[in-house]
Amino acid sequence: MSLDMNVLLLSPGYPPEMPYFTRALAASGARVLGIGDSPTGSLPPEVRAALSDYLQVESLWDEDALVRSVAGWVRGREIGRVECLWEPGMLVAARLRQDLGVPGLTVDQTVPFRDKEEMKRVLDAAGIRTPKHRRCAAVSEVWKAVEEIGFPLIVKPIAGAGSQDTHRVRDDKEMRTVLTGIGHVPVVSVEEFVDGEEYTYDTVSVDGVPAYENIAWYRPRPLVARNEEWVSPQVIALRDLEAEHLADGIAMGHAVLKALEFEHGFTHMEWYRTADGEVVFGEIGARPPGAHQVDQMNYVGDIDVFDGWARAVTGQEVGVSAERKYNVATVYKRARGRGRIQRVTGVETLEEYKDAIVWENLLPIGAPRRDWRATLVSDGFVMLRHPDLETTLRIADAVGEKVVLFAR
Repeated sequence: MSLDMNVLLLSPGYPPEMPYFTRALAASGARVLGIGDSPTGSLPPEVRAALSDYLQVESLWDEDALVRSVAGWVRGREIGRVECLWEPGMLVAARLRQDLGVPGLTVDQTVPFRDKEEMKRVLDAAGIRTPKHRRCAAVSEVWKAVEEIGFPLIVKPIAGAGSQDTHRVRDDKEMRTVLTGIGHVPVVSVEEFVDGEEYTYDTVSVDGVPAYENIAWYRPRPLVARNEEWVSPQVIALRDLEAEHLADGIAMGHAVLKALEFEHGFTHMEWYRTADGEVVFGEIGARPPGAHQVDQMNYVGDIDVFDGWARAVTGQEVGVSAERKYNVATVYKRARGRGRIQRVTGVETLEEYKDAIVWENLLPIGAPRRDWRATLVSDGFVMLRHPDLETTLRIADAVGEKVVLFAR
């Protein structure tokens, strides 16, 4: 099928999941015009095969220069969409849409997806429950927020993704320590700490309506996992989206999409459910989740969500089955020690549960250990699935406890 549509795609080869989206976009019938700061020869082979054309720019972050370069490059070609699935490039993509007259999120519509305080301001106005929050650009403003909100609270960057530079603060002493460590962050959000289970709500939407939905459960919540090296974090994509305790979170997700005027493509939201059943918004990105969570969605229903996204942004029916066959757990591993991976224990556990394991991606012997604070994937992961949730959790816990990488 030929759509006769040119799609500009920023950073088609990075982060690591991007080649799958690039390939899917080409397979949907679109002509994919890639823009990146890497030489063509360094792009993954599947990306080079999927691209109809490629523009190498000096920097993806020099917005004015990039817009000028792209304008000259695409002159005479009609552009149907401009897409970016990497958080830092979303505002650049929005600027290109506006300058080229392409439909999609404008700069003003994109800002709330990048600025956590603006995001919450819009949702507060829509009546959606968010944590109490304040924008702080000076130490004095942080202390004023402490007085207004009270401990415990969360301090995190206004922009960004994941849980880096995010801290739970319980008293004045901890706050002074945190302020010393985040001096490189110019503006922070200080917000109420919400004590509860943390979930995602992931969608592929068409005309503002989710055509595909996914909920994943963080075990433990990312704030704990980011600050405790010994933890083997788990992300569990849940099979049963009709479970009673998820209903309010899904309803809130729909309200968030409407308030932010999101129309086509992927979103990744995080939300909390407290012990008394209250649901509280966390944050949202107009992008897919990272750390192979889209692969996880694929294993839930034996589907291709990459393809579903590509079809959504090119105006086609998503064509992804909503049937959910399995709960899928990803267990991320962090080696003990420093240096290179020397040995792995607990491999008999992997053998015991081999029928449930769909992907074992641990670092090989001799590979240098990664910085666990810089990446959720850390030193690899094991992905597994089972129709029964309790069985899934039991196997995931066994992998988390018994499979150990050692570095030296």
